[in-house]
Amino acid sequence: AAPPKVKAVILVGGPKDGTRFRPLSLHCPKPLFPVAGVPMIKHHLRACVGVPGLSEVVLIGLYEESVFKDFTSRSTSELKVPVRYYREHSSLGTAGGVYHIRDVILRGNPDLIFVMHCDLCTDFPLSEMLQYHLSKGPQTVTMMSVQARKDQAHTYGCAVADESGLVQHYVEKPKSWVSSDINCGIYLMPASIFDVIGAVYVRKMDSQDSAMPEPEEIWIERDIIPILISANRLFLFKSEAFWSQIKTAGSAVYANKHYLSVLRKTNPDLLAANGEGGPAIVGDVLIDPSSTVDPTAKLGPNVSIGPGVHIHAGARVKESIILSNCVLQAHSCVLNAVVGWDSNVGEWARIEGKEMVVNKDDPTTAASTRPLFNAKGQLEPGLTIVGEGVTVASGLIVLNSIVLPHKDITSNVANEILL
Repeated sequence: AAPPKVKAVILVGGPKDGTRFRPLSLHCPKPLFPVAGVPMIKHHLRACVGVPGLSEVVLIGLYEESVFKDFTSRSTSELKVPVRYYREHSSLGTAGGVYHIRDVILRGNPDLIFVMHCDLCTDFPLSEMLQYHLSKGPQTVTMMSVQARKDQAHTYGCAVADESGLVQHYVEKPKSWVSSDINCGIYLMPASIFDVIGAVYVRKMDSQDSAMPEPEEIWIERDIIPILISANRLFLFKSEAFWSQIKTAGSAVYANKHYLSVLRKTNPDLLAANGEGGPAIVGDVLIDPSSTVDPTAKLGPNVSIGPGVHIHAGARVKESIILSNCVLQAHSCVLNAVVGWDSNVGEWARIEGKEMVVNKDDPTTAASTRPLFNAKGQLEPGLTIVGEGVTVASGLIVLNSIVLPHKDITSNVANEILL
């Protein structure tokens, strides 16, 4: 039999979402933030293109069309699959946004539709998920899940399923422990899902005040999943794959580390290696070809260097992302940090954050997103994030801090947000 016709929909949110990603999202929309050398959402696209029968990828969000114009045209020509962006003019919710452009999605009569969030870092086992879905019947909906630690599970949507994978119960961010199987934000749905969303839409229209023409938002998690469970149509695809969210600026460094380790397996030639006349490389390091690194510098592990970066003699970079056109002067040091576009780190200056502690032996790989401040109102030590166009004077230390764009740092900073 011919493989089913598949489309993918990626929910990219809007400029008002992703506030925890500031100050990095002030310069660059979060979905286009570079993780392991390519925009975050590019990892989704590469995974989607590997699914047999995939005909198109549709991005939906609240950003202006111009934001994704170059990205979609480049991706379409590179991946040989149409990638299109459609703008919602108001927030319609995860299901409402998809329903709003149903005509676009249903063009060409796809059998199945992947729907996924953009702020995920995962191995995307989409082909396996497709096989699992086909074994459960054409009108079912499949939701991917991974195991989370018991103390972290309540911060996600939790599902309880029977032996066959049929979901019996689902709670979004429960107050107490329900299950360790958490919703990964990746769904596989038949085209008939629009009938279910449409019925919810009509019901909300009918129950609403006539003065409000548009019904409120419709959410997969709140509105659609309970209907599917009561109809015995929702199945859980339990995956062993790596999975984490990219919610905070610091979690981008964790995602960077994972995607670099994937490159090590799939495309090791792209990673930097120790060679004559080159810098010392430890572990996985990705250097854009347009950047220059002094041979006496030392980089790694888990470092991405963007385009047009200049790294001078004796500099040290570890567990960090250095964005385009930065200058790291001689003997400067960047550890556990993100250094924003066009920033200049002076000689012997040190930018350091607290290491993200994630137990490598723990199968539940999600980096926990802790609150920014503790109970006393102090900034929790975390990765140091330096916004765009920041200058750090020679010999200074910036420790566990968040620096907003275009600051000139002339004295030492620790555990602060520099506004």
